[in-house]
Amino acid sequence: MGRVTERRKVVRVRDGAVTGRPDTLVAEEPLEIRLNGRPLAITMRTPGDDFALAAGFLVSEGVLGTASELRNIVYCAGATADGANTYNVVDVQTAPGVAIPDITLERNVYTTSSCGLCGKASLDAVRTTARWPLADTPPLRLTTELLSRLPERLRAAQRVFDRTGGLHGAALFGEDGELLDVREDVGRHNAVDKLVGRALQAGDLPLSRTVLMVSGRASFELAQKAVMAGIPVLAAVSAPSSLAVDLATETGMTLVGFLRGTSMNIYAGEHRIALPAPAGHA
Repeated sequence: MGRVTERRKVVRVRDGAVTGRPDTLVAEEPLEIRLNGRPLAITMRTPGDDFALAAGFLVSEGVLGTASELRNIVYCAGATADGANTYNVVDVQTAPGVAIPDITLERNVYTTSSCGLCGKASLDAVRTTARWPLADTPPLRLTTELLSRLPERLRAAQRVFDRTGGLHGAALFGEDGELLDVREDVGRHNAVDKLVGRALQAGDLPLSRTVLMVSGRASFELAQKAVMAGIPVLAAVSAPSSLAVDLATETGMTLVGFLRGTSMNIYAGEHRIALPAPAGHA
């Protein structure tokens, strides 16, 4: 099993002084996801929580939505020519009756960064395959003070980041700001898949009373994964993409970007945010 971190030699230059020393790096290895024995996708990830990652990926693909639809996930033996198990290939077995996509080179996948789809086609794909509308009833009501505390709480929970500085983080918070789960990965989309996959396995989907906090930017892919998991609020420390804002607006999701300290930009769904009164108002 691959480790989360690895050691490599580095030449360090500090104030003109040159030294050689080992450095701790985040591990990156490929993971092939098979669906009922057939290759489906390959992603570069940090080893760990591989079963949750695969399950979460299939939630965002619209294949899985409940724990009962997942029969089993196993590592594939004989993944190499000599029959060794690399722990880099997993096979997801669905329960009888679960509809699976047509697995071809031309299949209509919109979740991967290399899919080549954009604009209205991507928005339509999410809208037609999402299992749950973002119907948090009554709607979440979050204060700006609560939101401002989330980035630091995510950062404090990123244990591997402290050792490597090279991992993205994603965390689920309750509407009261309670940290529910946190995952790290070299790929920001993988970190979210791991969160969603763990929730699927626990029978917690849809995540209709939660906030998803991510350590980087809010891409369309991350917004799409939040929608597919029924998450009503996505917050990011960096910028959203234009398509992420379009998706949030169309689905009713709250999207917050540039969440740093007490500053933030609300790009969609401001009805869930209790905004402070303008200066000069009682």
